[in-house]
Amino acid sequence: MELLTQDTNAKVAVNEIVFGYEYNEGLIHQAVVNYLNTARSGNSAQKTRAEVRGGGRKPWKQKGTGRARAGSIRGPIWRGGGVTFASKKRDYSAKMNKKMYVRAIRSIFSELNRRGDLIVLSDFQCESRKTKDFINKMNTLNLDNALVVMKDIGENEYFGCRNLIDFDVCDTRSIDPVTLLKYSKVVMTQDAIKDIEEQLQ
Repeated sequence: MELLTQDTNAKVAVNEIVFGYEYNEGLIHQAVVNYLNTARSGNSAQKTRAEVRGGGRKPWKQKGTGRARAGSIRGPIWRGGGVTFASKKRDYSAKMNKKMYVRAIRSIFSELNRRGDLIVLSDFQCESRKTKDFINKMNTLNLDNALVVMKDIGENEYFGCRNLIDFDVCDTRSIDPVTLLKYSKVVMTQDAIKDIEEQLQ
């Protein structure tokens, strides 16, 4: 299987397992939901009497004082004590097998390739870290909304798109299904393609 680079019009041989995989909408949906749920943080938590610091010593003896029995100064009825039915942070993360996740990413890349939304470049470099240089680079490629995937992100590319909403840059080690589906086009360098193939084979 071969892909055509847009800047040099040269053909690049790619692995059909990664860029010609069958489309599985259910698996992609599961990967997206799993990624978003894992990123969620639970609600605020409270401490029970066992979790509050202190209160290890019995405040007074069991009998003979005329006062009610007390085993700890960190009980719920004491000031500074624990909460009776303390709320706990909810864990939204769900388990997804690595093979399923890999197949979902393969399916996304393959669908981008089939729709013509995957753009391959021999290299991607900006002249400076200025935002206008990054925008000019995108205008040269006739792109108004795109994700640039590189093997290693340079300072110019990172700082150039840091304040932009319609563009983003990520390396091959930090790709995720949500980011891949967020933008209308995905731009990849040849080095990034080789690295992705090694990860998803």
